[in-house]
Amino acid sequence: MNMSTPTTDAPGIIAEDLILLDADLGADKNAVIERLAGVLADAGRATDSAALLDAALAREAQSATGLPGGIAIPHCRSAAVTTASLGFARVSPKVDFGAPDGDADLVFLIAAPEGAGAEHMKLLSSLARALVKPAFVTSLREARTPAEVVTLVQDVLAPKPAGTSTATAASAASATAASTPVSTAKSETPDTAAATSSSAPKHIVAITACPTGIAHTYMAADSLKDAGDRAGVTVHVETQGSSGSTALDPQLIASATAVIFATDVGVKGRERFAGKPVIESGVKRAINEPDTMVAEALRAGDDPSAARVSGSAPAAGAAASTGGLGWGTRLRQILLTGVSYMIPFVAAGGLLIALGFLLGGYQITEVAEDVVLNNSLQNLPDGGLATYLGAVLFQLGSLAFSFLVPALAGYIAFAIADRPGIAPGFTAGAVAVLVGAGFIGGLVGGLIAGFVALWISRISVPSWLRGLMPVVIIPLGATLVVGGLMFLVLGRPLAAITSGLTNWLNGLSGSSVIILGIILGLMMCFDLGGPVNKAAYAFATAGLAIDNEASLRIMAAVMAAGMVPPLAMAISSTVLRPKLYSAAERENGKAAWLLGSAFISEGAIPFAATDPLRVIPSMMAGGAVTGALIMAFGVTLSAPHGGIFVAFAMNNILLFLLALAIGAVVSAVLVTTAKQFAGKKDSELVDDRVAVAA
Repeated sequence: MNMSTPTTDAPGIIAEDLILLDADLGADKNAVIERLAGVLADAGRATDSAALLDAALAREAQSATGLPGGIAIPHCRSAAVTTASLGFARVSPKVDFGAPDGDADLVFLIAAPEGAGAEHMKLLSSLARALVKPAFVTSLREARTPAEVVTLVQDVLAPKPAGTSTATAASAASATAASTPVSTAKSETPDTAAATSSSAPKHIVAITACPTGIAHTYMAADSLKDAGDRAGVTVHVETQGSSGSTALDPQLIASATAVIFATDVGVKGRERFAGKPVIESGVKRAINEPDTMVAEALRAGDDPSAARVSGSAPAAGAAASTGGLGWGTRLRQILLTGVSYMIPFVAAGGLLIALGFLLGGYQITEVAEDVVLNNSLQNLPDGGLATYLGAVLFQLGSLAFSFLVPALAGYIAFAIADRPGIAPGFTAGAVAVLVGAGFIGGLVGGLIAGFVALWISRISVPSWLRGLMPVVIIPLGATLVVGGLMFLVLGRPLAAITSGLTNWLNGLSGSSVIILGIILGLMMCFDLGGPVNKAAYAFATAGLAIDNEASLRIMAAVMAAGMVPPLAMAISSTVLRPKLYSAAERENGKAAWLLGSAFISEGAIPFAATDPLRVIPSMMAGGAVTGALIMAFGVTLSAPHGGIFVAFAMNNILLFLLALAIGAVVSAVLVTTAKQFAGKKDSELVDDRVAVAA
């Protein structure tokens, strides 16, 4: 095996044996990624090619990594990666990676260790930024040997002094710009940047960020800067990526014409841009349409009615605060933010309570508090150590669970009004618990707290009072308003709704309870971890706080249905008809056995992302069957997560497994039949031909 040692400051990032030139790697992107993952593993860069492949495909499922110009940059972090590495393939024929202008012939697999250091991340981001430079891309296409590709990439990662090739010079300039996490159009120091901003007629500030923080973050930054140069305006970009982030100079922000948020994740320090005209999109739009975004930002800067970043800055005025997003989308983001922050409390508290029941029995609820606070060991049912530990775990879980509704309300308010909304939101959630309004009260209270805090933040106040607004005036005012409304107006009606819903659930029987199970099963399998799935899961976990049989049956139905998709795809791809699937999909199927068993619905995403029309309806059918059977069997579950590993929290594990098996088999048969008779994809036909030839 030919291992060349790079002469850069980052030896080992790329070598000749990590490069494939003019290779036919298959008809789809999964096959290309699988081959490159194998190349990295063969070279000792990863301990497990399958784990690396799964991580790369999971990132691919979030959003396509194809870029304009025939380039693709699949990338991921994985514990299987031993050192930050680049695998490169110049493929023929080209392969579809989801780029808007066609297929890709240049593919970089960027693999980073789970805990990659800042220096490695800077090097990987330098490569990503160079890929938007035409000279560098042209040089890659013209390279005749792997050694030439290594040299080109090394010149990007550790640029040589000027005077080499044109491609090297262009790459060196890109790497120099990438050497600091914050990129400005002129690569200035903070002092010169401030001077430039005062002399330039206009400038724009921007934030770029993607979920992984390796590639798209930095490519979007360079695309916006280049678009600014073409438009005659300076664009200063703060890249919130894995190699770190240095905040934009506050003077630059204050004097900016507008701000661009090109992000797939939340903006860190969003309040710094309060009052600025804003253009907001996903990170890929900044790569694909940078000129359009810069033009929109310039127009927004001249438009008094343009959407603005919410907050208490003087320029906030009375403009809209939705950042250019529709209110339907914005409301969904707000509610999902609250649910996302709530779930850790649910998972930790629920599992601790379930472990408490396992060790101390269900009667532990009556004595746990006295045992833990007063060490009243004589009150234990059997006086044993296991029962005492059960009491401790139950009490700890109950305390964690008590934060469920306040956390939901607090972070809903946070999503609307940022940090000033947290205190009134948590207070609204606590009031909801006190008056018996529960989960529904938390939703309503969080929304009210957030919007009241946002409204107060827009009140124009003297400059001497602005410093007190976010830490005193906004939390105090919003807490008074939402607390008063919850106590005096909304508390009793919301408590009545919650009580009515509880009584309705307890009264369900026969066909009614089965219909509820079908609905929950369909929701859990519709988008595999998306908003609909999360809504069903949040409904079930909120019911755990009520702790009655109906709520525990709902939890069992939701968990069992959520386990169906990965298990069904595992059965179909590894047992029923493996030849219908690519090699990468078969590897995903092996991993899906464990993911499904642990109630990780996302294990089916790689299959659904490549073939949604046949996979998703099949999964929904099996999930509906399982949900209905769980309800009909009367299975209960007191743990919010864990799959078969929390069998101790079920009242009847055998019936749970029976319902799960029936639903998984139904889905597996349906998806296999659909793939067999509804027409095969090209990748499947290629895979079959290879199998036949073998």
